[in-house]
Amino acid sequence: MWLADLIIIWLAIVMLMTYFGREIFDYQVRLALLLATIAYVPACIFIRHRTIVQRSISIDKVLSNSFKTLGVHALTFMSLAAFIHTDYSITFYVLFYSILCVMFPLTNLACRMWVKQMRRKGKYRTRVAVVGTNISSQRLTEALLRDDGFGYNIVGHFDEEKPADFKGKYIGTMDDLETYAKENRIDEIFFANVGNTAQHMQRVVNIAQENMLQFYYVPQISQYVNSAFELQRIGAIPVMTLIRNPLSLTLNRGLKRAFDIAFSSLVLLVSPLVLIPVAIAIKLSSPGPIFFVQERTGYKGKSFKCYKFRTMRVNADADKAQATAHDPRKTKVGDFLRRTSIDELPQFFNVWKGDMSVVGPRPHMLKHTEDYTRLIDKYMVRHVVKPGITGWAQVNGYRGITDQLWKMEKRVEYDVWYIENWSFPLDIKIVVRTVMNAVQGEKNAF
Repeated sequence: MWLADLIIIWLAIVMLMTYFGREIFDYQVRLALLLATIAYVPACIFIRHRTIVQRSISIDKVLSNSFKTLGVHALTFMSLAAFIHTDYSITFYVLFYSILCVMFPLTNLACRMWVKQMRRKGKYRTRVAVVGTNISSQRLTEALLRDDGFGYNIVGHFDEEKPADFKGKYIGTMDDLETYAKENRIDEIFFANVGNTAQHMQRVVNIAQENMLQFYYVPQISQYVNSAFELQRIGAIPVMTLIRNPLSLTLNRGLKRAFDIAFSSLVLLVSPLVLIPVAIAIKLSSPGPIFFVQERTGYKGKSFKCYKFRTMRVNADADKAQATAHDPRKTKVGDFLRRTSIDELPQFFNVWKGDMSVVGPRPHMLKHTEDYTRLIDKYMVRHVVKPGITGWAQVNGYRGITDQLWKMEKRVEYDVWYIENWSFPLDIKIVVRTVMNAVQGEKNAF
């Protein structure tokens, strides 16, 4: 990927210098190429030092890393140019970095997509051995295999004994791991063992070193808070520390609120085109109000009135029972509104008022909050930000009825991940995926 970045930098310089009337082999052109290449080195080191190279990295992270790289590059490049007294104009710098701001993210995304496609075809794949048969190891395996484009092949699990309920591929004990590593190709070992950790881990580290394998340690942290920790050092001692919620920063909250106001205002301006015919259809479908107003749990656990188009006949269970696929309470008009997500349109009033955000954990009815707070660990963590019209859980398939506890657990897991990894590009990504899902139709929208 670094070569693609450099090619983009070189092409941009040559193109701009030609535009400003310089010859291709002019001294200033060659000097600019040299300085821009040198400036890329600290930019690349800066990002690699602070960012773990992840095969599962999301688009918003790719964009964020691209812009951070450009920021460091611009600072270094302009400092070097000023130090040796070059005559590059402000216009040159503006045009140069405008081009890179477009081409860097596109190139990085294209490279990652190409590599993922090659992995799906069986190339550039990594063979992984997992030490452990516990819940953490099973969750790790699920994460590694979630997308075939990550390029992981799990050769199997190793542990001193196999639990009766273990469903993965069990190969053998630590002795078998040592033999297997010597006789078979393994690229990486993930250690997720909770037994005699110190003794076992030291042995696995030795096996990895002797066979020149990459070693990873999987901390035993709850599934709801694992992404909120980062590794730091106190002297030579590694420590895990909680990462602050990005939306606890005033600047980030201000940016998110500005987007909410702008986006909801735009939607509300054009909403009469939909609101009027929908209101007439609802009135004709069954007696009752146009809007369904329900108390739901919002920011910091405070309740608020959530607006929706009424999709059901007036009934006594509206604040207790979720809608099902063939719910007899739904009207024909209401069924259409739910399947197309048009019933959520009035919630932009909630966004404009400040009760909700465009993107965030979906607000639940008060009864669900009361029930699930007792059943699911860290359930209330999802209320440290404003609830949203759409969210990370919804675009990943966890939308609709939660008739089984595991469905709500997964929704909470995705909501907490969103809170801990919030970024503005992530919000844009969720909005785009929501629109795409609405156009394609969602099986859980009922």
